[in-house]
Amino acid sequence: MAEMRKKFEREPKEFDERVVQIDRVTRVVKGGRRLRFRATVVIGDKKGRVGVGVAKGSAVVLAITKAVAQAKKNMITINMHETTIPHEVETVYCGARVFLKPASPGTGVIAGGAVRAVVEAAGIKDILSKMIGSSNKINNVYATLEALKSLRERPVTKKATSPIKTQPKKVKIEERKVAKEVKSKAKKETETKKTKSATKTKGKKQ
Repeated sequence: MAEMRKKFEREPKEFDERVVQIDRVTRVVKGGRRLRFRATVVIGDKKGRVGVGVAKGSAVVLAITKAVAQAKKNMITINMHETTIPHEVETVYCGARVFLKPASPGTGVIAGGAVRAVVEAAGIKDILSKMIGSSNKINNVYATLEALKSLRERPVTKKATSPIKTQPKKVKIEERKVAKEVKSKAKKETETKKTKSATKTKGKKQ
């Protein structure tokens, strides 16, 4: 009995699979219209890898299996900063605009259906997002994927973005020369004043 149970037990899946959308698609042939199904699936290992697949099939199950196989071929690795993303990102894909913003720990995933599927499959736990423009789920999924692709490794700070002001060596050398000349002139003037005051005091004593 134990051996039989082991056979029927399902093995743990390598990736987290999320079905975003299933559509009915008709194909016109000589005999009439042929009904098919289109599935949009997002998969990820929740450790920074995520992929998207879109496929068609005569049945829903067949379309989903094809989409999962396609998503495995299109897997990408994203850059994460702890439980969120390193910096803000905004991308546009076929009229769909997606804006992603990092959030502090404990905020959670504040996102819509299409964006949430991609973000959670990638393993991001704290993020803020907004979808602007198109309401097409497929376009929003691909826009989110493009946004995650463009993430940098380290969080961008103001110090890193602000340009470092550097002066050439020649300018620094000239400034030093001018400072030395000013100091020497000041010393000469003080010495002349001292000599004049000394001569005046000698003349008065005589």
